Amino acid sequence: MQQQYEWQFFRAGEVDQVVIRTGQDIAHIGELDQKLWVALACPTRGIEFDSATLDLIDTSKDGRIRPPELVAACEWAVSCVRDPQVLADGGDVLQLASINADTEQGALLLSEAQRVLALAGSPEATSLTLAQVQERLASLQALRFNGDGVISAATAGGDEALAALISRIQETYGAVDGCDGVPGIDRAKAEAFFADVQALQAWFAQAAELGCHLQPRARALAAAEAVNAVQAKVDDFFARARLVEFDPRAQLPLNPTEEGYAALGQSVLSGSSEAIAALPLASVTGERRLPLVQGVNPAWAAALQVLREQAVEPVFGHALTVLDEAQWEQLKARLAQCQQWLAACPATPLGALTEAQVQELLDSGLQAALMALLAQDEAEKEHSLQAQALEKLIRLQRDLLALLNNFVSFSCFYRREGAAFQAGTLFLDGRSCDLTVEVADAGAHAALAAMAKTYLAYCECRRGSEKKTIVAAFTAGDVDFLFVGRNGVFYDRAGNDWDATIVKLIDNPTSIGQAFFSPYKKFLRMVEEQVAKHAAAKNDVVNASLGDSAAKLATAPRDLAPAAARKTDVGTVAAIGVALGSLSAVAVGIFGKFIELGPWIPVALLGIILAISGPSMMIAWLKLRQRSLGPILDASGWAINGRMNINLSLGRSLSQTAKVPLNARRSLADPYADRHGLRNTLCALAVLAAALLLAWRMHWLDGVLPAGWQHGASTAAAAPTAEPAPAASAVSVAPAAAAPDAAAAPASK
Repeated sequence: MQQQYEWQFFRAGEVDQVVIRTGQDIAHIGELDQKLWVALACPTRGIEFDSATLDLIDTSKDGRIRPPELVAACEWAVSCVRDPQVLADGGDVLQLASINADTEQGALLLSEAQRVLALAGSPEATSLTLAQVQERLASLQALRFNGDGVISAATAGGDEALAALISRIQETYGAVDGCDGVPGIDRAKAEAFFADVQALQAWFAQAAELGCHLQPRARALAAAEAVNAVQAKVDDFFARARLVEFDPRAQLPLNPTEEGYAALGQSVLSGSSEAIAALPLASVTGERRLPLVQGVNPAWAAALQVLREQAVEPVFGHALTVLDEAQWEQLKARLAQCQQWLAACPATPLGALTEAQVQELLDSGLQAALMALLAQDEAEKEHSLQAQALEKLIRLQRDLLALLNNFVSFSCFYRREGAAFQAGTLFLDGRSCDLTVEVADAGAHAALAAMAKTYLAYCECRRGSEKKTIVAAFTAGDVDFLFVGRNGVFYDRAGNDWDATIVKLIDNPTSIGQAFFSPYKKFLRMVEEQVAKHAAAKNDVVNASLGDSAAKLATAPRDLAPAAARKTDVGTVAAIGVALGSLSAVAVGIFGKFIELGPWIPVALLGIILAISGPSMMIAWLKLRQRSLGPILDASGWAINGRMNINLSLGRSLSQTAKVPLNARRSLADPYADRHGLRNTLCALAVLAAALLLAWRMHWLDGVLPAGWQHGASTAAAAPTAEPAPAASAVSVAPAAAAPDAAAAPASK
């Protein structure tokens, strides 16, 4: 049993991802279960990767990279080198010693590499760079024979007849673009041209075999074409004539009626009008004789004249002016073989060529000269193919490992090294967003990207005349001031700055803390909106009232007595007072009940906060758990195989808010800050009073307050005076009773 390759995995985005860092990892990539691949397809455009390398891997040329194509590229590159570790080491310099010359492909590559170095003037060099190979390919393209199998008129080298032939084939059979961008023809186009020419030669040779004895062949061809042009209408005329001969009553309905001519008279007519052409060739009578000159349908007069000159005269020896049915049948019989021969003419793009022109083309020797040019160009094709293979090998050596770490795994993304799908960095609203993806259509992308449960901002980016659209994920901080139309700056991966404007938003929570304050912010916004609406309505009413009053004053009589001063409505004032008293009583009652909770006051406060912010925080927690990178990339043409979650810690690293450097000097004095001294003082006093009242109620101040000020002391002092009331009243009665005795004592003395 073959031992399986030992892979290493790391955990990121709540997905197990393979570690790819050695040449052996690249060599065994085809053995890795594709269920463990992070992506199963990616586009060749719209990502930050060398498109030329992706095009070399995309063998299907459909603009997408799939696992079979990537595996094939890895296996081909491994087969071309002695040690696959050179593919992991990277670089765009290929050491000749690393090419595996033991294989047929490797031997061809080594030979071409040495040839490229010799042409570059460095035959003793032991390494080959990508620039040298690209220079060789460019020089091949500039040569007369560049090995692409395509030749143009310029390839003829001054031979005007050959250049004209190439241009003729290109015009009639279509052009093929060469590797240098110059259109021309290839072997398939040239062979198709001469195959059609030979088919025409064979067709001309078939004239005698088919019994077309009318000579010359050009006259036979013209006669057959003239008969074919009018045969259906002539047969129709004679059929009508036979019918009238059978029954004269058919003459009237078989000829045009006055109503039909009246209808024709309502339109603009010409000799080629379809309505006129639909009429019989001539007036139908009992005689089966077709006039060819006089009394014929004007729409067919020219065709009948051609028939008379090209077919009737060659067959009958003179030009007839009237053709009877017997002569017509004789003419068709005489030209039947010619018509059969004409029907057998091969359909080609060459047009109407005469037999002499066809034979001249075949006898000119241009066919052999053209094929020789193609053979000379194809002789360089093998060198061109091997040079392209060298370019592919060097590109794969440089880019293959990076592509695998952006396809099979997303280690480049989670190591924050810049993934292929990251378009750049967006600076907006006091933060930078690193998770930006280029999109083709914001509307179509948003339909699927909304499943990512991430706050997304679609931005239109402009740089001069260039324009593109990106989507940026805001994964940390508040989003209160993000709105459509807000501007920022986008830096692409090359460092170019673009003007960015938000054109679309997908709202989702960015953190639990943001969700905690969200209900309060929404409530304040609602209050502000309602107050603003109410104030605007009142303002409109006041303005309207002032306008009416001004109009009345302007139109009132001068001697009109001034209106009596409006008296204050006592009932209204009383009603306002009662309402304010009720509200204050309710507020005092609620506050009193709240104070009576005693030690449970913190629990009540926590319950109120949870009742307000709890639902918002719960929804945010559920959405943050589902926040994923997959739908964002799927909407851009990727095929993501896993969930690729974006947790809070990763989100904070992808969207970084502005922070003052730790070593910076900072002055907190703001000369333009708003002054809220009175408001802050009143709020502080209210909070202090509430705190003191709570502390007094909870007996927290008993140690510092006199006994009479303590909350429990006043209650205790009131309780004992109520019970000894009877004794006190008895004592008070006794002095009253003794009062006479006390008064009598001085009297007795």
